[in-house]
Amino acid sequence: MPTAINTAPTVTHAALLGIGAYRPRRVVPNAEIVDRIDSSDEWIRTRSGIATRRWAEPDETIVSMSVAASREALSAAGLDVDQIDAVVLATSSQMVLGPSAGAVVATELGMHDTAAFDISAGCAGFCYALGNAAALVRAGQARHVLVIGVERLSDLLDPTDRTCAFIFADGAGAAVVGPSDTEGIGPVAWGSDGSQTDAIKQDKDFARYFAEVEAAGGSGTVPERPYIRMNGAAVFRWAVTFLEKACRDALGKAGVTVDDLDAFVPHQANSRITDALVRALALPDSVAVAQDIAETGNTSAASIPLAMEQLLRSGGAKPGDTALLVGFGAGLAYAGQVVKLPPLG
Repeated sequence: MPTAINTAPTVTHAALLGIGAYRPRRVVPNAEIVDRIDSSDEWIRTRSGIATRRWAEPDETIVSMSVAASREALSAAGLDVDQIDAVVLATSSQMVLGPSAGAVVATELGMHDTAAFDISAGCAGFCYALGNAAALVRAGQARHVLVIGVERLSDLLDPTDRTCAFIFADGAGAAVVGPSDTEGIGPVAWGSDGSQTDAIKQDKDFARYFAEVEAAGGSGTVPERPYIRMNGAAVFRWAVTFLEKACRDALGKAGVTVDDLDAFVPHQANSRITDALVRALALPDSVAVAQDIAETGNTSAASIPLAMEQLLRSGGAKPGDTALLVGFGAGLAYAGQVVKLPPLG
């Protein structure tokens, strides 16, 4: 008779148990940026909704920011580090290929022999990580999962690039996912379109850059390093024409309508995109809409947890409220789900 293989004990429901955030100390107003990109405070506010952003100091690393946000999330969830079975970290700005930032963060938090891995899905990264974490919990592969979205995008910016030097910023957000008596994280609606990679991407790969450095030799010529570049018009067109369907898919999978929502937390890419989605979805005036971009900028994978935390901290929404999350960006990729908002630390 064939040998039987055990199945992990599954659970029916998963939920967000706590959330935490870390915003770098340095506040960068538009006035600090405008001269280098031949722009103005009014132009930046009108085009993006951004008034200030946070850029990390040298001691505020991917790891240290993640650790700080994670400690807040664990406190909010009422859990110790030894109760975490896995760490899923989303980032696009870790400057080394290995080890994974998730593994280093786990160790810095005092975890031992804990599963950890990174996800690279651009600005959709946190929602991708959240979908994976909920699946791990339901499948019995982990009881509690720490989900982190973190970026140091200031490391990847050309300070003279008028298309994106004013947009991207730094920070970290974290949440704990665990079992629940009722459903707290709806099925993820996600996808990607690799035909639009030119919309947001690193402008040259490191193999090409290293070849340019080698070719320069001792000539005194310094090749331009790789930077993140964005075609804002292409991203805007894709977002306002496609993301309504993505949002409705997430609502449909969760079995809720816009009238059931208390809050909407889109990726903080651009206030005009947020406004367009609010109109397209015909959200009721009672739905609180996250607008963290004004003071935090676009923090890519950290954007949604930071915006959730800000909405809760400000009183715009409260723990237990029903919220639609949707992340979108480089890939181009998107992911979204309906959740019950978690408690703050």
